[in-house]
Amino acid sequence: AVEACAAVRRKHRLDDVKLVLITNATLLDREPVRRGLAVLDASNGEIWAKLDAGTEDYYRRVSRSLVPFSKILDNLRGAARVRPIVIQTLLMQLDGQPPSAEELAAYCQRLADIRAAGGKIKLVQLHTVARRPAEAYVTALPDAQMDAIADQVRRETKLPVAVFYQ
Repeated sequence: AVEACAAVRRKHRLDDVKLVLITNATLLDREPVRRGLAVLDASNGEIWAKLDAGTEDYYRRVSRSLVPFSKILDNLRGAARVRPIVIQTLLMQLDGQPPSAEELAAYCQRLADIRAAGGKIKLVQLHTVARRPAEAYVTALPDAQMDAIADQVRRETKLPVAVFYQ
């Protein structure tokens, strides 16, 4: 798919059009994906990868994936060692509660861990629920809380942060 997009971009001389792979980071370690990422890199593309948690427990609760959290973190570190990546994070209230202080501190630590392992993070994108979720216990965070979390991430990681509200 990346090769096809890159070819269309070249054919139509759309050099200003950025190719972006938006991913949950579960397959970034697979060889066919790595080959596609090399094409993306050669086409001045970007990876926007999901990281919605700082701890295993919270990851299990929000993602409900069978993929281990450790694999997501390994894949993010591996991809970020090769090229700068964008981290996308969905923040929400679960049963009326925002992420705990401990969860947010752990999330910031995961970002720091990626950088400490030689990874490059171009930007952290924080967003909240923008449409009706599948689960009634999931709701959007208020704008002020999104701003406070963004300030914490900036302060603790020294990374650029963009916030997208509901």
